[in-house]
Amino acid sequence: MNSHHKTEIIQTQINHVGIDVSKLHLDVSIADMKNKRFPYTSKGIEDLVKKISGLPDPCVTCESTGGYEMRLVNSLHEAAIPVAIASPGRVRYFAKAEGIIAKTDAIDAQLIRRFAEKITIHRHQKPSPQAERLREMTDSRRFLCQNITQIQNRLELAQGYKKEILLVQLTQARELKEKVEKDIQTHLKEFEELGKKAARLQELKGVGPILATTILAQLPEIGKVSDKTIACIVGVAPHPKQSGNYIGKSSIRGGRAAIRHVLYMGAVAAIRSNPILKAFYERLRLSGKSAKIAIVAVMRKMLCVLNKLVANPEFSLAH
Repeated sequence: MNSHHKTEIIQTQINHVGIDVSKLHLDVSIADMKNKRFPYTSKGIEDLVKKISGLPDPCVTCESTGGYEMRLVNSLHEAAIPVAIASPGRVRYFAKAEGIIAKTDAIDAQLIRRFAEKITIHRHQKPSPQAERLREMTDSRRFLCQNITQIQNRLELAQGYKKEILLVQLTQARELKEKVEKDIQTHLKEFEELGKKAARLQELKGVGPILATTILAQLPEIGKVSDKTIACIVGVAPHPKQSGNYIGKSSIRGGRAAIRHVLYMGAVAAIRSNPILKAFYERLRLSGKSAKIAIVAVMRKMLCVLNKLVANPEFSLAH
């Protein structure tokens, strides 16, 4: 080949870092390096971030651990280090595929790293401070709603002193829920961009304030990824079950349950109030689909429309 036509190709190699998060420790696995453990403290996170920052093109992957991972994730975002949060179920299936039975923190860290090297997962999007505050509020609202339901269920059989205490708890929970809802509305008015997005989402009939704020708080990817991706993230993309002549029922699994639960209620409301989605639902029912499958299909269609509404200011809804 003529030297004048030679082109130098530089390929970037991502350094995947697997981290197993526990309450007290962070076990870290980096390729070609010995596993290292850091205390899950401010100093430990600082030392870990320094170590990872020294790597060329690092990308951290950890498992979802019910919220324990978020302190680490937020610190990595602040240091501009890409991070992904993997589903524990997917990592466990990966371990079974590799024939790994033993389970220790060190083994889990190595497993998470190898999982990230072989499986493409979506990187965690850093929410704005305003969106993060909104997430805390919506989490509090959801917890209070669950608490109110639990207290009401206990009241059915409660008598005497126990009933008196439960009634006090119920009153307090309802007052707190009302306060949180007022705080959410104040927050949306204070931060105009969030308020405009919430209003934009509610242009779709069936989407109310609770669904709109839940999506803004729990789904920072809205408007930034494809419709197919957003459906997978939330967990409303159907997975087929077929083998040879056998054709089973498609089902949904995984995803962000907090969004899916509220979206379900939004879909039920949309089927009653939105003529287009109502016709879509009825068409599916007439074709033999069960009510549950038809509602999930409406959920997915709603999510795709909402994704377009946020992504494109020029996008308008059909009436």
